[in-house]
Amino acid sequence: MPEFNAPLTDMRFLLNEVFCAPALWARLPALADTIDGHTADAILDEAGKLTAGLLAPLNRSGDEEGAHWEQGQVRTPCGFKEAYATYAEGGWVGLSGNPRFGGMGMPKMLAVCFEEMLYAANCSFALYSALSSGACLAIDAHASEALKSRYLPPMYEGRWAGSMCLTEAHAGTDLGLIRTRAQVQADGSYRISGSKIFITGGEQDLTENIIHLVLAKLPDAPVGPKGISLFLVPKRLVNDDGSLGEPNAVSCGSIEHKMGIKASATCVMNFDGAQGWLIGEENKGLAAMFTMMNYERLSIGIQGLGCAEASYQNARAYARDRLQSRAPAGPVATGKIADPIIVHPDVRRMLLTMKAMTEGGRAFACYVGQQLDLAKFSDQGEEQQRATQLVALLTPVAKAFFTDTGFDSCVLGQQIFGGHGYIREWGQEQLVRDVRIAQIYEGTNGIQALDLLGRKVVCNGGKALRVFTEEIVQFAQQQHRPYGAELVAATRRLEALSDWLMQQAKVDANLLGSSCVEYLQLFGYVAYAYMWARMDQAAIDHSPPHQAKQATAAFFFSRLLPRIESLDTSIRAGSRDLFCLGEEHF
Repeated sequence: MPEFNAPLTDMRFLLNEVFCAPALWARLPALADTIDGHTADAILDEAGKLTAGLLAPLNRSGDEEGAHWEQGQVRTPCGFKEAYATYAEGGWVGLSGNPRFGGMGMPKMLAVCFEEMLYAANCSFALYSALSSGACLAIDAHASEALKSRYLPPMYEGRWAGSMCLTEAHAGTDLGLIRTRAQVQADGSYRISGSKIFITGGEQDLTENIIHLVLAKLPDAPVGPKGISLFLVPKRLVNDDGSLGEPNAVSCGSIEHKMGIKASATCVMNFDGAQGWLIGEENKGLAAMFTMMNYERLSIGIQGLGCAEASYQNARAYARDRLQSRAPAGPVATGKIADPIIVHPDVRRMLLTMKAMTEGGRAFACYVGQQLDLAKFSDQGEEQQRATQLVALLTPVAKAFFTDTGFDSCVLGQQIFGGHGYIREWGQEQLVRDVRIAQIYEGTNGIQALDLLGRKVVCNGGKALRVFTEEIVQFAQQQHRPYGAELVAATRRLEALSDWLMQQAKVDANLLGSSCVEYLQLFGYVAYAYMWARMDQAAIDHSPPHQAKQATAAFFFSRLLPRIESLDTSIRAGSRDLFCLGEEHF
């Protein structure tokens, strides 16, 4: 059975050497007394033990058994309930939660490292926790003090879980089409009626209550997305003293039978006049829900990273052990009948691609986490505003690029195993199945790309993009920066292409939709180039120099970054060829 070991050395390198996180935390008033380098190290150590020792061993058995539904009840696989109890007891659900209500208040830079470990060890298990963390974030940001005081403490404790109820059978991306209805009651609560699909953790046996965040429309609501409100709907009602009361009119109609993440219950949820409470203002629920959705988008992006890391670890171990043929330059393992396949150029190409993209993604996740921390905790207005701009710009890149390249890496890892990669016992085929959903849910990657190019670049006039690119160029142009010229050239290409798209979109209505996916890919490679330049500089400054980082950086710049040239050429071909073929010829 494949093993997982958290990449703690690399995570510490990023936090301490590349991003100087302890110094950042020390100057942010809300974090200065909460976290330092020693505390972060201790948390990472414990997280590594938890994920490797408790959760990873349940990954394959959870996939084999899956979640089961019977008469409205969901049973998670053997071992999950006990593991979740241990997980909750350790306070992990509230790792970055508001300390006012029992959370630990840890920075996002640290939380993204933990989330990667979770997804690498056990995707299905991680999703139960991720939805709870996201629901807590939305409640904390938008709910009344009374709702926060009642619901957040038991959610941070892990006694209660959370879910996000958006999608309906006829309304996925276009949430303005939802039919779920809310009717206000004399006591100020609401009655919620409707059906939601694809609800992760909508029903499970891990916690004593589940707090559903539900999008619904009031009777006099405006048409479309401007008429959506957000409601808190508990599975079981809560008494005034905080104890559990009667079951609410909420039920699980079925669970989906899926390609992967089989131990995660994906539910059809029915609300039959269930009692709920408004979060935020009427008809402004979509904005409130986006607080949770943006958290989940980054989290699901990290799912791609985690699966890629797990696949890389498996493939690396196999490549070192599997004996096949001799190296092109002559025998390496002279005392054996053949050489390990890691000596073969194509295997090295695949392993290095996995390594470069996963480590580049890990750095970018930390960078986005840094911006989230600055946006939330900085007491300097200009810095906070700048970070907020970057979070909005980079979230769709993180979600889509992490998961696209994460899937690619899992396929490469499977390929390295040859025929054994297709066999269940080696674990690689499960990773391919588990990671595939990450490109689809929380907004498909095509929607993320359209959001990036359409809303975050074109509609913004490129202002947020320039904030990011100017930072990159400023770094690259400092004296003796490694790969400075290559980084500046790549960044200027991104800027020039963005300017061209903003101009051409004025005369070609189909241009943005036809170009956005390739644009996001190009953006992602440039962002990773920035990360690799920063890592390479930190590797040089490290004593002794971190040679593996330097070698991987060289591979990224020579073999992977040049992909932006073909992406640029394809985008500049425009949309015309997409519409030359009549529908009848498809």
